[in-house]
Amino acid sequence: MVKIRKKIYLDYAATTPVDKEVLKAMMPYFSLKFGNPSSNHSFGQEAIAAIDKAREKISRILNCQFDEIIFTGSATEANNLAIKGLVQNYNYTTFKRSSVSGRNKFHIISTNIEHESVQESLRELEKLGHKITHLKVNKDGFISVSDLENNIKNNTLFISVIYANNEIGTIQPVKEIGRLIEKINVKRKEQGLNRIYFHTDAVQALQFLECRPNWLKADLMTFSGHKIYGPKGIGALYVRRGTPLIPIITGGGQEFGLRSGTENIASIAGFAKAVELALKNREKRFKKILDLRNKLLNSIIKYNKDAKTNGSLLTRLPNNLNIRFPGVSNETLIIALDQAGAAVSVGSACSSGATTPSHVLTAIGLTEKQAKESVRITLGKDTTEKEIRKTAILINQKLKKLS
Repeated sequence: MVKIRKKIYLDYAATTPVDKEVLKAMMPYFSLKFGNPSSNHSFGQEAIAAIDKAREKISRILNCQFDEIIFTGSATEANNLAIKGLVQNYNYTTFKRSSVSGRNKFHIISTNIEHESVQESLRELEKLGHKITHLKVNKDGFISVSDLENNIKNNTLFISVIYANNEIGTIQPVKEIGRLIEKINVKRKEQGLNRIYFHTDAVQALQFLECRPNWLKADLMTFSGHKIYGPKGIGALYVRRGTPLIPIITGGGQEFGLRSGTENIASIAGFAKAVELALKNREKRFKKILDLRNKLLNSIIKYNKDAKTNGSLLTRLPNNLNIRFPGVSNETLIIALDQAGAAVSVGSACSSGATTPSHVLTAIGLTEKQAKESVRITLGKDTTEKEIRKTAILINQKLKKLS
Protein backbone atom coordinates (compact mmCIF):
# COMPACT_ATOMS: atom_id res chain seq x y z
CA MET A 1 0.00 0.00 0.00
CA VAL A 2 1.36 3.40 -1.05
CA LYS A 3 1.61 5.88 1.81
CA ILE A 4 0.26 9.32 0.86
CA ARG A 5 2.51 12.09 2.14
CA LYS A 6 0.66 14.78 4.02
CA LYS A 7 1.37 18.20 2.59
CA ILE A 8 2.11 21.16 4.83
CA TYR A 9 -0.10 24.19 4.24
CA LEU A 10 1.39 27.55 5.24
CA ASP A 11 -0.65 30.03 3.22
CA TYR A 12 -3.41 30.81 5.71
CA ALA A 13 -3.41 34.52 4.82
CA ALA A 14 -4.65 33.52 1.36
CA THR A 15 -7.45 31.30 2.62
CA THR A 16 -8.31 28.90 5.42
CA PRO A 17 -10.09 25.53 5.52
CA VAL A 18 -13.69 25.61 6.69
CA ASP A 19 -13.91 24.73 10.38
CA LYS A 20 -15.98 21.63 11.20
CA GLU A 21 -18.30 23.63 13.45
CA VAL A 22 -18.75 26.20 10.67
CA LEU A 23 -19.63 23.51 8.15
CA LYS A 24 -22.13 22.03 10.60
CA ALA A 25 -23.82 25.41 10.96
CA MET A 26 -24.06 25.71 7.16
CA MET A 27 -25.37 22.27 6.24
CA PRO A 28 -29.11 22.71 6.93
CA TYR A 29 -29.34 25.61 4.48
CA PHE A 30 -28.21 23.66 1.45
CA SER A 31 -31.16 21.28 1.25
CA LEU A 32 -33.41 21.26 4.33
CA LYS A 33 -33.96 24.98 4.93
CA PHE A 34 -33.61 26.15 1.35
CA GLY A 35 -36.26 28.85 1.12
CA ASN A 36 -35.77 32.26 -0.47
CA PRO A 37 -35.60 34.82 2.36
CA SER A 38 -37.65 37.27 0.28
CA SER A 39 -40.60 34.87 0.12
CA ASN A 40 -43.53 35.41 2.49
CA HIS A 41 -44.33 31.75 3.17
CA SER A 42 -42.89 29.65 5.97
CA PHE A 43 -39.90 28.48 3.93
CA GLY A 44 -38.90 32.09 3.31
CA GLN A 45 -39.53 33.08 6.90
CA GLU A 46 -37.28 30.27 8.06
CA ALA A 47 -34.54 31.56 5.75
CA ILE A 48 -34.79 35.21 6.80
CA ALA A 49 -34.76 34.10 10.43
CA ALA A 50 -31.38 32.42 9.82
CA ILE A 51 -29.99 35.64 8.35
CA ASP A 52 -31.33 37.67 11.25
CA LYS A 53 -29.78 35.25 13.72
CA ALA A 54 -26.40 35.50 11.99
CA ARG A 55 -26.55 39.28 11.82
CA GLU A 56 -27.54 39.49 15.47
CA LYS A 57 -24.64 37.22 16.46
CA ILE A 58 -22.05 39.27 14.60
CA SER A 59 -23.44 42.62 15.77
CA ARG A 60 -23.37 41.39 19.37
CA ILE A 61 -19.75 40.25 19.05
CA LEU A 62 -18.71 43.57 17.48
CA ASN A 63 -20.85 45.53 19.93
CA CYS A 64 -22.69 47.36 17.17
CA GLN A 65 -26.25 47.74 15.92
CA PHE A 66 -28.10 44.97 14.09
CA ASP A 67 -28.60 47.01 10.92
CA GLU A 68 -24.96 48.12 10.78
CA ILE A 69 -23.85 44.72 9.41
CA ILE A 70 -24.23 44.39 5.63
CA PHE A 71 -23.49 40.99 4.09
CA THR A 72 -21.63 41.01 0.77
CA GLY A 73 -20.26 38.44 -1.65
CA SER A 74 -16.65 39.08 -0.59
CA ALA A 75 -14.32 41.49 1.16
CA THR A 76 -13.45 42.92 -2.26
CA GLU A 77 -17.10 43.82 -2.77
CA ALA A 78 -17.29 45.28 0.73
CA ASN A 79 -14.27 47.51 0.05
CA ASN A 80 -15.83 48.64 -3.22
CA LEU A 81 -19.13 49.41 -1.50
CA ALA A 82 -17.43 51.37 1.26
CA ILE A 83 -15.37 53.53 -1.07
CA LYS A 84 -17.54 53.95 -4.15
CA GLY A 85 -20.81 53.89 -2.22
CA LEU A 86 -19.76 56.83 -0.06
CA VAL A 87 -18.25 59.00 -2.80
CA GLN A 88 -21.05 58.30 -5.27
CA ASN A 89 -23.59 59.23 -2.60
CA TYR A 90 -22.00 62.66 -2.33
CA ASN A 91 -21.97 62.97 -6.11
CA TYR A 92 -25.77 62.78 -6.04
CA THR A 93 -26.45 64.92 -2.99
CA THR A 94 -25.84 68.49 -1.97
CA PHE A 95 -22.34 69.00 -0.63
CA LYS A 96 -21.32 72.11 1.30
CA ARG A 97 -19.81 74.31 -1.39
CA SER A 98 -17.71 76.16 1.21
CA SER A 99 -15.63 73.02 1.70
CA VAL A 100 -15.20 72.03 -1.94
CA SER A 101 -12.78 73.32 -4.55
CA GLY A 102 -14.46 72.27 -7.76
CA ARG A 103 -17.88 70.73 -8.22
CA ASN A 104 -18.27 67.52 -6.23
CA LYS A 105 -14.59 66.64 -6.42
CA PHE A 106 -13.36 65.21 -3.14
CA HIS A 107 -10.11 64.39 -1.45
CA ILE A 108 -9.43 60.89 -0.13
CA ILE A 109 -6.51 59.71 2.00
CA SER A 110 -5.23 56.13 1.96
CA THR A 111 -1.88 54.32 2.05
CA ASN A 112 0.42 52.82 -0.54
CA ILE A 113 0.13 49.30 0.95
CA GLU A 114 -3.63 48.76 0.70
CA HIS A 115 -5.24 45.62 -0.70
CA GLU A 116 -5.75 45.67 -4.47
CA SER A 117 -9.52 46.07 -4.11
CA VAL A 118 -8.98 49.36 -2.28
CA GLN A 119 -6.27 50.55 -4.63
CA GLU A 120 -8.29 49.81 -7.75
CA SER A 121 -11.39 51.49 -6.34
CA LEU A 122 -9.36 54.61 -5.62
CA ARG A 123 -7.87 54.58 -9.12
CA GLU A 124 -11.37 54.59 -10.58
CA LEU A 125 -12.31 57.59 -8.45
CA GLU A 126 -9.10 59.34 -9.45
CA LYS A 127 -10.07 58.97 -13.12
CA LEU A 128 -13.31 60.77 -12.27
CA GLY A 129 -11.36 63.74 -10.97
CA HIS A 130 -11.19 63.04 -7.25
CA LYS A 131 -7.86 63.66 -5.55
CA ILE A 132 -6.17 60.75 -3.78
CA THR A 133 -3.30 61.02 -1.29
CA HIS A 134 -1.44 57.74 -0.84
CA LEU A 135 0.47 57.97 2.44
CA LYS A 136 3.92 56.41 2.34
CA VAL A 137 5.05 53.83 4.89
CA ASN A 138 8.46 53.55 6.53
CA LYS A 139 10.82 50.60 6.16
CA ASP A 140 8.88 48.69 8.83
CA GLY A 141 5.58 49.18 7.01
CA PHE A 142 3.89 51.87 9.10
CA ILE A 143 2.34 55.18 8.17
CA SER A 144 2.87 58.29 10.27
CA VAL A 145 -0.27 59.54 12.03
CA SER A 146 1.08 63.08 11.94
CA ASP A 147 1.64 62.69 8.19
CA LEU A 148 -1.99 61.66 7.85
CA GLU A 149 -3.14 64.67 9.86
CA ASN A 150 -1.00 67.06 7.83
CA ASN A 151 -2.54 65.82 4.58
CA ILE A 152 -6.16 66.49 5.59
CA LYS A 153 -7.78 69.21 3.45
CA ASN A 154 -11.05 71.13 3.64
CA ASN A 155 -12.59 68.81 1.06
CA THR A 156 -11.26 65.55 2.54
CA LEU A 157 -14.21 63.18 2.62
CA PHE A 158 -12.81 59.77 3.33
CA ILE A 159 -9.79 58.06 4.93
CA SER A 160 -9.06 54.36 4.36
CA VAL A 161 -6.22 52.63 6.21
CA ILE A 162 -5.74 48.86 6.26
CA TYR A 163 -5.76 47.46 9.82
CA ALA A 164 -3.25 44.63 9.30
CA ASN A 165 -1.44 44.17 6.02
CA ASN A 166 -2.10 40.96 4.12
CA GLU A 167 1.49 40.60 2.88
CA ILE A 168 3.79 41.68 5.70
CA GLY A 169 1.32 41.52 8.60
CA THR A 170 2.14 44.95 10.02
CA ILE A 171 -0.58 46.44 12.22
CA GLN A 172 -1.38 50.11 11.64
CA PRO A 173 -2.29 52.43 14.57
CA VAL A 174 -5.95 52.30 13.60
CA LYS A 175 -7.24 53.12 17.07
CA GLU A 176 -5.08 56.24 17.21
CA ILE A 177 -6.20 57.26 13.73
CA GLY A 178 -9.86 56.77 14.61
CA ARG A 179 -9.60 58.96 17.68
CA LEU A 180 -7.72 61.63 15.76
CA ILE A 181 -10.42 61.78 13.08
CA GLU A 182 -13.11 61.95 15.77
CA LYS A 183 -11.44 65.03 17.30
CA ILE A 184 -10.93 66.64 13.91
CA ASN A 185 -14.58 66.11 13.02
CA VAL A 186 -15.67 68.06 16.10
CA LYS A 187 -13.67 71.05 14.89
CA ARG A 188 -14.84 70.65 11.30
CA LYS A 189 -18.45 70.71 12.40
CA GLU A 190 -17.83 74.04 14.14
CA GLN A 191 -16.18 75.34 10.95
CA GLY A 192 -19.04 74.22 8.73
CA LEU A 193 -16.95 71.61 6.95
CA ASN A 194 -18.07 68.14 6.00
CA ARG A 195 -17.45 65.14 8.24
CA ILE A 196 -14.52 62.84 7.40
CA TYR A 197 -15.47 59.16 7.29
CA PHE A 198 -13.00 56.50 8.39
CA HIS A 199 -12.76 53.05 6.80
CA THR A 200 -10.44 50.18 7.65
CA ASP A 201 -9.94 46.87 5.88
CA ALA A 202 -9.94 44.46 8.84
CA VAL A 203 -9.93 41.22 6.84
CA GLN A 204 -6.64 39.90 8.24
CA ALA A 205 -7.18 41.46 11.67
CA LEU A 206 -10.49 39.92 12.72
CA GLN A 207 -9.19 36.63 14.12
CA PHE A 208 -6.30 38.19 16.07
CA LEU A 209 -7.09 41.82 16.99
CA GLU A 210 -9.77 43.92 18.67
CA CYS A 211 -12.28 44.82 15.96
CA ARG A 212 -15.13 46.57 17.74
CA PRO A 213 -15.93 49.59 15.54
CA ASN A 214 -16.78 51.85 18.49
CA TRP A 215 -13.44 51.06 20.12
CA LEU A 216 -11.59 51.86 16.90
CA LYS A 217 -13.87 54.82 16.07
CA ALA A 218 -14.35 53.43 12.56
CA ASP A 219 -17.35 54.32 10.38
CA LEU A 220 -16.79 51.46 7.93
CA MET A 221 -15.01 48.12 8.41
CA THR A 222 -14.46 45.28 5.96
CA PHE A 223 -14.49 41.59 6.92
CA SER A 224 -14.15 38.26 5.10
CA GLY A 225 -15.38 34.73 5.80
CA HIS A 226 -12.69 32.58 4.23
CA LYS A 227 -9.83 34.23 6.15
CA ILE A 228 -11.24 33.06 9.50
CA TYR A 229 -12.13 29.40 8.73
CA GLY A 230 -15.46 30.30 7.18
CA PRO A 231 -16.66 29.73 3.61
CA LYS A 232 -15.50 31.58 0.51
CA GLY A 233 -17.92 33.91 -1.25
CA ILE A 234 -19.08 35.78 1.85
CA GLY A 235 -17.94 39.04 3.37
CA ALA A 236 -19.40 41.85 5.42
CA LEU A 237 -19.21 45.60 5.71
CA TYR A 238 -19.84 47.36 8.98
CA VAL A 239 -21.61 50.64 8.23
CA ARG A 240 -22.08 53.03 11.13
CA ARG A 241 -25.60 54.45 11.32
CA GLY A 242 -25.73 57.76 9.53
CA THR A 243 -22.90 56.93 7.11
CA PRO A 244 -24.34 57.86 3.70
CA LEU A 245 -23.84 55.04 1.20
CA ILE A 246 -25.60 54.21 -2.02
CA PRO A 247 -25.53 50.63 -3.38
CA ILE A 248 -23.17 49.58 -6.14
CA ILE A 249 -25.30 46.48 -6.81
CA THR A 250 -28.97 47.29 -7.34
CA GLY A 251 -32.06 45.15 -7.66
CA GLY A 252 -34.46 43.88 -5.03
CA GLY A 253 -33.14 46.05 -2.21
CA GLN A 254 -31.86 43.34 0.13
CA GLU A 255 -29.44 44.15 2.97
CA PHE A 256 -31.28 47.32 3.97
CA GLY A 257 -31.14 48.53 0.39
CA LEU A 258 -27.33 48.43 0.20
CA ARG A 259 -26.70 45.09 -1.48
CA SER A 260 -29.32 43.56 -3.75
CA GLY A 261 -29.44 39.88 -4.60
CA THR A 262 -30.79 36.74 -2.98
CA GLU A 263 -28.78 36.19 0.16
CA ASN A 264 -26.29 33.31 0.47
CA ILE A 265 -27.90 31.89 3.60
CA ALA A 266 -25.58 28.93 4.15
CA SER A 267 -22.48 31.10 3.88
CA ILE A 268 -23.98 33.82 6.08
CA ALA A 269 -24.71 31.24 8.78
CA GLY A 270 -21.19 29.84 8.42
CA PHE A 271 -19.62 33.28 8.53
CA ALA A 272 -21.41 34.13 11.77
CA LYS A 273 -20.20 30.88 13.34
CA ALA A 274 -16.65 31.60 12.17
CA VAL A 275 -16.76 35.07 13.76
CA GLU A 276 -18.03 33.53 16.99
CA LEU A 277 -15.20 30.97 17.05
CA ALA A 278 -12.59 33.60 16.16
CA LEU A 279 -13.50 35.67 19.20
CA LYS A 280 -13.77 32.64 21.47
CA ASN A 281 -10.33 31.30 20.52
CA ARG A 282 -8.51 34.57 19.80
CA GLU A 283 -6.17 34.76 22.78
CA LYS A 284 -5.25 31.07 22.79
CA ARG A 285 -4.59 30.95 19.05
CA PHE A 286 -2.59 34.17 19.13
CA LYS A 287 -0.12 32.79 21.67
CA LYS A 288 0.19 29.36 20.05
CA ILE A 289 0.69 30.64 16.52
CA LEU A 290 3.12 33.37 17.59
CA ASP A 291 5.28 30.79 19.35
CA LEU A 292 5.33 28.54 16.28
CA ARG A 293 6.14 31.43 13.94
CA ASN A 294 9.07 32.52 16.08
CA LYS A 295 10.39 28.96 16.21
CA LEU A 296 10.20 28.76 12.43
CA LEU A 297 11.98 32.09 12.00
CA ASN A 298 14.75 31.14 14.43
CA SER A 299 15.26 27.79 12.70
CA ILE A 300 15.55 29.46 9.29
CA ILE A 301 17.90 32.24 10.40
CA LYS A 302 20.12 29.79 12.30
CA TYR A 303 21.26 28.25 9.01
CA ASN A 304 20.68 31.25 6.72
CA LYS A 305 22.36 34.29 8.25
CA ASP A 306 21.62 36.45 5.21
CA ALA A 307 17.83 35.97 5.48
CA LYS A 308 15.97 39.21 6.19
CA THR A 309 12.45 39.67 7.52
CA ASN A 310 10.26 42.25 5.76
CA GLY A 311 8.34 44.59 8.04
CA SER A 312 8.30 44.96 11.81
CA LEU A 313 8.32 41.82 13.93
CA LEU A 314 7.11 43.71 17.00
CA THR A 315 3.80 45.12 15.74
CA ARG A 316 2.73 42.36 13.41
CA LEU A 317 0.13 39.62 13.08
CA PRO A 318 1.33 36.50 14.93
CA ASN A 319 0.85 34.18 11.96
CA ASN A 320 2.77 36.23 9.39
CA LEU A 321 6.37 35.76 8.31
CA ASN A 322 7.53 37.59 5.19
CA ILE A 323 11.18 36.82 4.62
CA ARG A 324 13.78 37.53 1.94
CA PHE A 325 16.50 35.12 0.83
CA PRO A 326 19.11 37.13 -1.11
CA GLY A 327 20.13 35.55 -4.41
CA VAL A 328 17.19 33.12 -4.57
CA SER A 329 14.12 33.65 -6.76
CA ASN A 330 10.93 33.40 -4.70
CA GLU A 331 9.07 31.64 -7.51
CA THR A 332 11.80 29.02 -7.81
CA LEU A 333 11.86 28.46 -4.05
CA ILE A 334 8.07 28.22 -3.82
CA ILE A 335 7.91 25.62 -6.59
CA ALA A 336 10.72 23.60 -4.98
CA LEU A 337 8.99 23.68 -1.59
CA ASP A 338 5.64 22.75 -3.10
CA GLN A 339 7.18 19.74 -4.81
CA ALA A 340 8.71 18.77 -1.47
CA GLY A 341 5.33 19.04 0.27
CA ALA A 342 5.16 22.54 1.79
CA ALA A 343 2.94 25.33 0.45
CA VAL A 344 4.01 28.95 0.95
CA SER A 345 3.37 31.98 -1.26
CA VAL A 346 4.85 35.03 -2.94
CA GLY A 347 2.37 37.36 -1.26
CA SER A 348 -1.19 38.47 -1.92
CA ALA A 349 -3.25 35.67 -3.49
CA CYS A 350 -5.21 38.30 -5.42
CA SER A 351 -2.12 39.27 -7.42
CA SER A 352 -0.16 36.00 -7.45
CA GLY A 353 -0.24 35.89 -11.25
CA ALA A 354 1.27 39.34 -11.61
CA THR A 355 4.76 39.66 -13.09
CA THR A 356 5.45 42.96 -11.32
CA PRO A 357 6.97 42.93 -7.82
CA SER A 358 4.76 43.33 -4.76
CA HIS A 359 3.65 46.95 -4.30
CA VAL A 360 3.80 46.40 -0.53
CA LEU A 361 7.44 45.30 -0.56
CA THR A 362 8.56 48.09 -2.86
CA ALA A 363 6.64 50.53 -0.65
CA ILE A 364 8.84 49.61 2.34
CA GLY A 365 11.96 50.25 0.28
CA LEU A 366 12.85 46.92 -1.32
CA THR A 367 14.18 46.92 -4.86
CA GLU A 368 12.40 44.91 -7.55
CA LYS A 369 15.07 42.21 -7.21
CA GLN A 370 14.73 42.09 -3.42
CA ALA A 371 10.94 41.88 -3.65
CA LYS A 372 11.28 38.90 -5.97
CA GLU A 373 13.49 37.19 -3.40
CA SER A 374 10.79 37.36 -0.71
CA VAL A 375 8.24 34.74 0.34
CA ARG A 376 5.24 34.93 2.65
CA ILE A 377 4.69 32.14 5.16
CA THR A 378 1.46 32.30 7.15
CA LEU A 379 0.46 29.88 9.89
CA GLY A 380 -2.99 28.81 11.05
CA LYS A 381 -4.83 27.15 13.90
CA ASP A 382 -4.05 23.68 12.54
CA THR A 383 -0.32 24.25 12.11
CA THR A 384 1.73 21.92 14.29
CA GLU A 385 5.23 22.11 15.74
CA LYS A 386 6.13 19.03 13.73
CA GLU A 387 5.13 20.84 10.53
CA ILE A 388 7.20 23.84 11.53
CA ARG A 389 10.29 21.70 12.10
CA LYS A 390 9.77 19.93 8.79
CA THR A 391 9.26 23.21 6.92
CA ALA A 392 12.43 24.70 8.37
CA ILE A 393 14.40 21.63 7.25
CA LEU A 394 12.90 21.80 3.74
CA ILE A 395 13.62 25.52 3.40
CA ASN A 396 17.21 25.06 4.52
CA GLN A 397 17.70 22.12 2.14
CA LYS A 398 16.24 23.94 -0.87
CA LEU A 399 18.20 27.13 -0.18
CA LYS A 400 21.47 25.19 -0.18
CA LYS A 401 20.64 23.78 -3.63
CA LEU A 402 19.39 27.06 -5.06
CA SER A 403 22.03 29.41 -3.66
